[in-house]
Amino acid sequence: MAEGLDWESLTEATSGAVGALVSTTALYPLDTCKTKFQAEVRSHGQGKYRNLSDVLWEAISKRQYKSLYQGLGTKNLQSFISQFVYFYSYSYLKRFHLKQSGAKSVGTTANLVVAAAAGVCTVLVTQPLDTASSRMQTSAFGKSKGLWETLSEGYWIEAYDGLGISLLLTANPAIQYTVFDQLKQRVLRRQSNKVATENTKSSPASLSAFSAFLLGAISKSVATVLTYPAIRCKVMIQSADTEDGSNKPRTMMGALSSIWKNEGIPGFFKGLNAQILKTVLSSALLLMIKEKISKFTWISMLALKRFLLTSERRVKSH
Repeated sequence: MAEGLDWESLTEATSGAVGALVSTTALYPLDTCKTKFQAEVRSHGQGKYRNLSDVLWEAISKRQYKSLYQGLGTKNLQSFISQFVYFYSYSYLKRFHLKQSGAKSVGTTANLVVAAAAGVCTVLVTQPLDTASSRMQTSAFGKSKGLWETLSEGYWIEAYDGLGISLLLTANPAIQYTVFDQLKQRVLRRQSNKVATENTKSSPASLSAFSAFLLGAISKSVATVLTYPAIRCKVMIQSADTEDGSNKPRTMMGALSSIWKNEGIPGFFKGLNAQILKTVLSSALLLMIKEKISKFTWISMLALKRFLLTSERRVKSH
């Protein structure tokens, strides 16, 4: 059993998942404000929130400080599972491609395909949690419900609201991690005195904390700008029911139509600065943590592998 496991993929997945937990928790209040701001459609310039700070001020004025963390448990669960599935799938598929093609490195096109395939796997597994966390974050401060109650509202199929856009947005991490990997390879090549050898017993080469943070910020910025209109549509579709009883859009075309009718072209990029700030910080922090703990995770996985192999031998000997 131990021999059959893909330990390198498990290392990548575990490191990514831990990084996701830390970054999600640290930046969650900003994420809540951003999501509530994106979900609101301003009719002819009139709306509850003029900017991101208005959302924060609402929580402070109502003394609902804890509400800035509403849905954190669900978001952390979703982040941990999604990053574990994504990094495992991405690492496994990348090495599978190299084995089948015989190439020494993954080209840009192949990297995009592999990243997109990993993204699709992730979306199909975590979409209900993604929808639930969005509903919790966009609920009125102090009125957020629990995970089970949130998912139980309406039909279960509604837990997959925005699935089509989520699948479309697999292009976002695909672009992000492709840009990151390409930049990472260039940086590591320049570190001639630290070139890693093809030895399974040695720990994988890693970036410095600053380099990982910088490359993560650059790669996520590129991906966010290219996919932002779809990101905002997804938030609108997955948001909680509006307090005034008005109907929220149920499809991407409905969301696009609502934005165009009420806000015009600028509406497609409403909250872009907040999205970039949050996602760049989150992604850069995630990748920085992942790179820094990858050696420790690798050593831990090797120790676990030896333990399992020893246990299996003992069982067979008896």
